[in-house]
Amino acid sequence: MEKAYKNLGFLLILLIPFTFLGFYKTYFNQFPTFEETNTYIHIHAAIASIWVLMLIAQPLLIRKKKYKLHKQIGKISYWVFPLLILSFIPGIIRIFNSDSPTILFFPLSDVIMLIILYSLAIYHRKSTPKHMRYMIGIALVFLDPTLGRIGIFWLELSDKVNQNVLCTVIYLILIGLIFLDRKNDRNYKPYLLIISLWLIHQITFNLIF
Repeated sequence: MEKAYKNLGFLLILLIPFTFLGFYKTYFNQFPTFEETNTYIHIHAAIASIWVLMLIAQPLLIRKKKYKLHKQIGKISYWVFPLLILSFIPGIIRIFNSDSPTILFFPLSDVIMLIILYSLAIYHRKSTPKHMRYMIGIALVFLDPTLGRIGIFWLELSDKVNQNVLCTVIYLILIGLIFLDRKNDRNYKPYLLIISLWLIHQITFNLIF
């Protein structure tokens, strides 16, 4: 693993507290009865949790030079990722039939970005630098539902302010990574594509809402 990214796995661990805090008021605080939660939400939560744990584990395994296990988990992702995408469908159907179908934008945008970035990561699986950067892009997609909910439910931001602040945070992270790569003479072009996806996301959001 590139020296500048040796602590990537530890940084990704932050997804766990962010997820807990973001989904606390709408999911975790229902424990143990979960009376307001249906089976489909539990399935989506379980698969998404497995995916996040895999995202965290992979760079940690590389750091420990456990390449064989890293590859095995990578192959497992060929099954977990389609299940993750399929787990969005019940929620998308529910939103489509609700009084606020415009919020379909959020799950659809996440699904599109996840599919694009995962496809690129797998296509470049033999080019570790590109593969890693696209996987980082996938991790950033998970900030949308987590930090987004923190902004709405904990900071009480309006939807528009919240989403634009979230995009700004993601741009700052990506710009920081680009400067890091330029400093170390690394290929930062994958980050330019990821920024482009988020720009499309932000522009589309502001046109719809």
